[in-house]
Amino acid sequence: MRQRLATRAMTRTAIVCLAVLLVNGCEAQVWGSPPATQVTPEAPPPAAPETPSVEAVAPLEGLDVRIRQATADATSSGADIETVVMDRDTGQVFSNGNNAPFPIASVVKLFIADDLLLQVAEGKTQLSDADRKSLDVMLRSSDDTAAQNFWDRDGRNAIIGRVVARYGLTSTTAPYNGHWDVTQSTAADLVRYYSKLLDGTGGLPPEQAAIILSDLAQSTPTGTDGYPQRFGIPEGLYAETVAVKQGWFCCWSGSNQLHVSTGAIGPDRRYLMAISSLDPTSAAAARANITQAVKTMFPGGKI
Repeated sequence: MRQRLATRAMTRTAIVCLAVLLVNGCEAQVWGSPPATQVTPEAPPPAAPETPSVEAVAPLEGLDVRIRQATADATSSGADIETVVMDRDTGQVFSNGNNAPFPIASVVKLFIADDLLLQVAEGKTQLSDADRKSLDVMLRSSDDTAAQNFWDRDGRNAIIGRVVARYGLTSTTAPYNGHWDVTQSTAADLVRYYSKLLDGTGGLPPEQAAIILSDLAQSTPTGTDGYPQRFGIPEGLYAETVAVKQGWFCCWSGSNQLHVSTGAIGPDRRYLMAISSLDPTSAAAARANITQAVKTMFPGGKI
């Protein structure tokens, strides 16, 4: 129907134009056929050559090789390290294959804070101003007194049981002797904890998780006991934004220095890492060794 109407309209227009043309001219209107005099259009400018597609280099490319190198170097100095790195965007996980539980020392303060903040979110308890300051210094400066107070008042080993259940931590166990610092876990479980803390699947509401992460981003150079706590991730990934919780003590399984470095890396906290070290050298040498392991994995201090 539309085609017929258009044809009739063209016929009428042509008749009118012919009549007017006989009197004083008319601009010809033509549909469907080229003009009598064709004008050669200007040639278009040459198209820019297509840029060949360059496949972006994955940020963690080659990490598996560097992890093996870091592990071998640590072994040559007598240290036993365990590490896991996760890219939250791609789901990639890299590990040196060691997956034996180790005492996590002050890293357990994450679990103590998590359990406490969930109670606050559920209206089961309230934090006084003094409590909130204690929580902050416990996470930022690894304060033992604050940790012991919260540990005693919130159920001691039961804290670990509740966190393990919520986060699905399969290799984390409460301390055999009731002392929070010998809670045991693995690098894989600690990375899983951070992942679920960040995406909310561990059950802690985002506003409460943000308190923990904000404190970890303000980790101080030394703990309240004066111990240097920049080893591992903070010094190894010195060119990155990090939010970390560290742990340390002497001695475990003989005279081994224990150091644990965990956290989220990057301004968007895309990368997660946990690394532990049992090292028979001095405390200073053990800190240097675990830091060097991170530097070997991430040359230039960046992911």
